[in-house]
Amino acid sequence: MGDSQRISVHRLLGQGLVADVVLWKNWRGAAALLVSSSTLWYLFERAGYNFLSFVANVVLLLVLILFFWAKAANLLNRPLPPLPDLEISEETVARVADAVQIWMNRALTVAHDIAIERNLLLCLKVVGGLWAISFVGSLFNFLTLIYICILLSLSLPVLYDKYQDQVDDRLCVTYGTIQTQYKKIHSIVLSKIPKLSNKEKKVQ
Repeated sequence: MGDSQRISVHRLLGQGLVADVVLWKNWRGAAALLVSSSTLWYLFERAGYNFLSFVANVVLLLVLILFFWAKAANLLNRPLPPLPDLEISEETVARVADAVQIWMNRALTVAHDIAIERNLLLCLKVVGGLWAISFVGSLFNFLTLIYICILLSLSLPVLYDKYQDQVDDRLCVTYGTIQTQYKKIHSIVLSKIPKLSNKEKKVQ
């Protein structure tokens, strides 16, 4: 595969701060994310620290620091703590609501295709995905799973960007094998399942 056919991973990730962190172009941000996530995972999973106690202690420490900083600033005629406006704008709420609406509509569309249209292939995909999530969840707890996802997000994109040609070749071979097996299963099993006609759907 030539260089002209290579995919820009940085462009696929949005060319923003997230892309810079994930691809280690912003190595300070990536290192901070790795160290902080590793520290939190160790505190909660290995040291047995309680999440609620940790949050309460952190907030308590921040409140005390800001309080004494403000008191000292008044006494010493120094500037107050540089706090931003602690409020959520209507634009942010609207963007979050739009994103939630899009995901909910997608989920409802999938549910409609399974329940009303009786899309067997889509049903099998959903069942397989949910089973995979359930299986992975039985192996790790939620915090460990998030930590593993962070480690993968900081390693897989970089490795793919470096060894893209080799990975794409292996993926093409794997995809061809999966397609061959799917055609065999479809010809043996799925093609023998009767499909409802439009008239039968309307009657039901």
